[in-house]
Amino acid sequence: MQRRARTCVTSAALALTLAGGLTACTGSSGEDGGDDTKPGGASTSTAAAPPGKYRTLPEPCGAVDTGTLKKLLPGAEGEETGSGDANPSASPYEGEPTVTYDTDRRVGCRWKSATTLGTRHLTVNMERVVSYDPAISDDEQAEVLYDEKAAKADIPASGSPSAESDADSDSDGSGEDSGADSEKPDSGSASPSSSSSHKSADPDAEADKGGDEEQTAEGDEDAGSPSPGDDLSPRVLTGIGDTAYIDDKLDTADSGVHRDITLVFRTANVIATVEYDQWVTDKRRLPDSAELQEKAQSVARELAEHFSDN
Repeated sequence: MQRRARTCVTSAALALTLAGGLTACTGSSGEDGGDDTKPGGASTSTAAAPPGKYRTLPEPCGAVDTGTLKKLLPGAEGEETGSGDANPSASPYEGEPTVTYDTDRRVGCRWKSATTLGTRHLTVNMERVVSYDPAISDDEQAEVLYDEKAAKADIPASGSPSAESDADSDSDGSGEDSGADSEKPDSGSASPSSSSSHKSADPDAEADKGGDEEQTAEGDEDAGSPSPGDDLSPRVLTGIGDTAYIDDKLDTADSGVHRDITLVFRTANVIATVEYDQWVTDKRRLPDSAELQEKAQSVARELAEHFSDN
């Protein structure tokens, strides 16, 4: 009887030991599975998005070629040679830097020229976008900001039905919102007479630069003038950065007649803005939309090349 009791006790103890071991094994397996899940989940939630492609910005006042500035700022050369100031820094082509607190994040430059017929202003601004959300990359944040700018300017989406209908209505001369559309009936900026109307407004201004400069400007204008039927309304552009758009506004208020061109493009995590405007003293001669748009695009292409070289 004692042997049988001992045997039962031993068997019971052995069973309890085995059960405890199985429970321990089961608990360890569950804990290991939990440990594998947590690091994976933690690494996924804290994984930082890649940094932006660009870490610095080009020097803005030197980003536009002097030859380009001479085409955009008629009369500026006369200001330079006729000022009598021997200080090279007085050159209107050197521009005036925009005051910023961090030139690695935001830079800009302004130029101006004036003639008896009016004034022109050129401004370039470049912003390097940085995302403070680790889940959003700098490039993605720049894309969001660019889209907000385009939406605020009422730029139609490229290839959308509304964009196509807008383009058709603009070509019929029914557009009313953009400055380019409002000019078409008067100055014919999208017609073959565009170049001639521009030339009739500029000879006096070009005369300030001399005969050679006038011939050069006219040659460039003929080469850059769009063909009849080209769309000059606010629109998406191709071939400049990753994405770009151009806006055109004509103001004929009592304060003065002026046309303002705004071109914005994005390349990776950088957003660049080109603003080019012309003010005229003679309200009978509207600034030529085709000419101003083409020259603004030439500046944007130069800026984009600075980033494509990096």
